[in-house]
Amino acid sequence: MDIKLRLEEPRDYLEVEKMTREAFWNLYGPGCDEHYLCHILRGHKDFIAELDYIAEADGKIVGSIMYTESYLHGEDGEKVETVSFGPLCVHPDYQRKGIGSALIRKTRQIVQEREIPAITIYGDPHNYCTHGFKNGIDYNVSNMAGEFPLGLLVLETRDGFLGGKKWKAQQSDAFDFDRREAEEFDSQFEKKEKAFHYSQELFKMLIRSYVRNS
Repeated sequence: MDIKLRLEEPRDYLEVEKMTREAFWNLYGPGCDEHYLCHILRGHKDFIAELDYIAEADGKIVGSIMYTESYLHGEDGEKVETVSFGPLCVHPDYQRKGIGSALIRKTRQIVQEREIPAITIYGDPHNYCTHGFKNGIDYNVSNMAGEFPLGLLVLETRDGFLGGKKWKAQQSDAFDFDRREAEEFDSQFEKKEKAFHYSQELFKMLIRSYVRNS
C-alpha cells in the first residue's frame, strides 16, 4: 500500500474531521469529540501548523496527527518549550498498517530538527512505548499537580536534556473545551449510534491510574 504523508491544507479540514470521528467513535466514551478538537485546534494560539500532517492512501485521507505547544517547568524555575501531539488517529479500515507510526516518525524528525528537547503526551503506553516514549516518572516529569499519571508519556528528543531535575508538564488549554459545544458541532455530521464498548472501561482504568517509584 502506497502511503503519502503531507501537510494538511484547508481543503482537507472536513475530510480530516470525518475521518477522526470514525476513528474515535465509541472508543473512549459513547460517541466522541476528537473531531471537534481538530476543528478548534487549527485556530488556537498553541497550534503548530508545521507539524499538522495527514496520511493519504487509496486516494483518500486515512490518518492525521496534530501538535500544540506545551511546556516543562523545572524545579529551579526554568521553563522549556516542548510540543505535544493529539489527536493522532487512523481510519479503522487502515489501522495496524504502520500509518500512525509513519506520522509519528515524520513529525518527530521535524521536532528534532527544530531542536525541541521533548514531546509530552497523554496516551495509552501500549501504543507509544514502541516509539521510545517512557512514563513521565522515568524523567522526573509530573503533571502540574505533581502526580505521575500512567498516561503521561515523555519522549526525549535531545538525549540527556531532562537530566535528573524535577519537571512539571503543562499542556495547552486547547484541550479544555466546552463539551456542549462539541455536541452541537457533532450534530452537523451524519448521525451515528452512541454505544458502550469495552475500550471505554479500559480508558477509565487508564485515566485513574498513577505510577510511583518502586
